Amino acid sequence: MTAESITELLDANRLNGLITTRGGRIVALVSRPNDAHNAYRTGLVEIESRSFIPLTRGDASVGSVALLEDGTTLFTAKRVGEDGKESDDAQLWALPSRGEARELASRPGGFGGLVARSGRLVAEVSVHSQADDEESHAKLSAERSEAKVSAVLHAGFPVRQWNADLGPARRTLAVADLPEDIAGAIAPTPEVADGDDAPKPQLIRFRHLTLPAGTLRDWTVAPDGTFAIVTMAIDLPGMLGSGQVYRVDLVGDDEARALLTPTETHDFHGGSVSPDGTRVLVSRTAQWTRTQSLADRVQVLDLTDGSTADLWPDLDRWIAAEWVDDDTIVASGDDGGRGAVWVGGPSDAAPRLLAGGPEQDLSFGAPSIADGSVVLLASGIDVAPHPVSVDPSEGTVTELPNPGTVLAAPGRLREVHAVGVDGTPVRAWLRTPDGDGPHPLVVFAHGGPWGSWNAWTYRWNPNPFVAAGYAVLLPDPAISTGYGQAMIERGQHELGGAPFTDIMALTDAAIAEPDIDAERTAFAGGSYGGYMANWVAGHTGDRFRCIVTHASLWDTEIMGRTTDNDGWSRSMVDQNALYSPDAFVADITVPMLVIHGDRDYRVPIAQGHALWYDLLTRSATPKNADGSTRHRFLYFPDEGHWILGRGNAQVWYETFLGFLDEHVLGTDRPRPATLG
Repeated sequence: MTAESITELLDANRLNGLITTRGGRIVALVSRPNDAHNAYRTGLVEIESRSFIPLTRGDASVGSVALLEDGTTLFTAKRVGEDGKESDDAQLWALPSRGEARELASRPGGFGGLVARSGRLVAEVSVHSQADDEESHAKLSAERSEAKVSAVLHAGFPVRQWNADLGPARRTLAVADLPEDIAGAIAPTPEVADGDDAPKPQLIRFRHLTLPAGTLRDWTVAPDGTFAIVTMAIDLPGMLGSGQVYRVDLVGDDEARALLTPTETHDFHGGSVSPDGTRVLVSRTAQWTRTQSLADRVQVLDLTDGSTADLWPDLDRWIAAEWVDDDTIVASGDDGGRGAVWVGGPSDAAPRLLAGGPEQDLSFGAPSIADGSVVLLASGIDVAPHPVSVDPSEGTVTELPNPGTVLAAPGRLREVHAVGVDGTPVRAWLRTPDGDGPHPLVVFAHGGPWGSWNAWTYRWNPNPFVAAGYAVLLPDPAISTGYGQAMIERGQHELGGAPFTDIMALTDAAIAEPDIDAERTAFAGGSYGGYMANWVAGHTGDRFRCIVTHASLWDTEIMGRTTDNDGWSRSMVDQNALYSPDAFVADITVPMLVIHGDRDYRVPIAQGHALWYDLLTRSATPKNADGSTRHRFLYFPDEGHWILGRGNAQVWYETFLGFLDEHVLGTDRPRPATLG
């Protein structure tokens, strides 16, 4: 049953996002296993009122997408050439409403994000640091490649991010005019000297924008395509990578105009432009510092006078917002272990609950607008993502045709409640197998730490564990989102304090249930949840029979100087001496499964190596009868913070469950043969 549950989960068609047009087009990004079932490919599916139509096929994965109202779909993909080899860089393709995809352009480094507005295409591109146009970029890139130079000379931070090395190219924006008839457009023949190899004809030509100083962080485009709202990361004294927001002209040569400038305590992030082009939704973020907790507030920026005002000041939630029309804004966000959709005017003190909320069990992704309706991905703890539309007036939720796999959720779902040490009510989801039990329990600590167990996940999915007979507790302790700013502030400056005691209170409440076996429990978590797993290991003795820790923080001081997260070191100065898990390794008595990917740059592999070394040399965990360690280290040389490969994900679940079976149930699960 367990093997089948893992395979069903990992082989499902997954909805990764929705792209819409105001005119009514809805296209889904859908990932599915390839024919060999050892990797994933992402394709496009157009969702209509009663059905869906696949737009792309083959083994080439789609990257970025932009939609035209005439039915044309622009996308990037690394397609196989006439030589039978996949290209090194993603090309730009145009797929008409009827017919085959046609290559529009290609370039060294490929293309990033795409946005099409009013006959104009804006693309994020990587450009050689000394190039000022596409021709010089191609020439300089070829020289570097032919010289086999891989070195990068950095002048800023970070030098790598999540699972990718940064540089040597800089990220910028490029603009191209689209032909009125893309399907019938003819590419001009390049002018070349005698004997030169002719470059590939390009159907469209891009010009680079001159962006302000800093590193491009994000961007949006006005509905009429005349300007972009660009967020650049700049460095301030003691504060790296702060967001500064600009208005950048897309049609002329006007100099970029600074709209919002960060301070040592706050930065900004640009968002959606109103349909009339006069206002922008921006995020004002209070940075996590030694004395300040992270806080996020959406504001309305007036482009005519530069004034800002908080959007819905009486709503105590972190939200993702979008314009429905010039007088209406819709937003989604975490809400009490669930999700909600709100609607209101730009100047309202509080919005109206449109959908979701406390009486249902779904969460909602970021909203977009199609033909006046709000379109979102909805999911739940036991419900895989599926597309829905919401009427912005009545709140009626309509399920749209779903190209994703509908997965059955074994067992039952209910809530558990407890009270924190300070009297704050806290809650958790509890998934239990069918039957009276008592069932063994595994507690999952969520990552973030700003997050909540309120939506579906393919990486820490309870289904395989419930199918194997385990109950799964999903607690939302201090620092969890969806419970108001006070819940964030309860734990922000004591990572091993209130969040830990909240989780223990919820665990106590769970094991008091008659269908839970209090004597057979385990604890697990990834990222910040991995930090919590390490903290629990050093503070609970043998309360849990084993601990599983993934991509976890072990030495919080060293973490601050090696992570790609520029804010961690500054924020943790006072906490390092109090809440670093490595200081309590001598108190760890139960076996631990350490999991880490070598290309994890958010929580670097050095954290996993240090944890592994300390467990083997300093922990109090008894050894096996033959003198061997009871700890294990599952190492992924080619994975990052998340285990994304199809085969590696299978091994992750199988090894995790095997470790639980050995130490919680006292039974042996065969070691995956693919581990060698």
